[in-house]
Amino acid sequence: MSMTFVDKVLLSIAVVDLAGLFLWIAVCLHLAYTKMDLMLEHLKNCSAIMTRAPLRHGGPWGKLLLVGGISGIVTFPGFYLKRGELSSEDLASFPAPLKRKLAVLQWSVIGLLLVMICFGIAVKSGFV
Repeated sequence: MSMTFVDKVLLSIAVVDLAGLFLWIAVCLHLAYTKMDLMLEHLKNCSAIMTRAPLRHGGPWGKLLLVGGISGIVTFPGFYLKRGELSSEDLASFPAPLKRKLAVLQWSVIGLLLVMICFGIAVKSGFV
């Protein structure tokens, strides 16, 4: 069976997307093992993070969930500021380079998951 050009393009998209997700997990785990103390120290008045802080002792999966929660809070702080779960002083004192890395991680995983969802919808609908 020979693959058409469209099949090759779709396979390439799927492989790149899956590789991107594995790379995202690796970067998150690297941040979790190297910068977790710094992130938690800067967000010590944030109740949304302090309730998740015990996850840092939950192995790689717990650390991954905690970094994901921190990146979501740092990327989309408005929701947490309105509810009083995030201190504006904590957010202002959070290191800018780390905040930028977490925001890039958050947006990249949103993009990778959207590509995967669109790919799944295309396959389910019979488009592919």
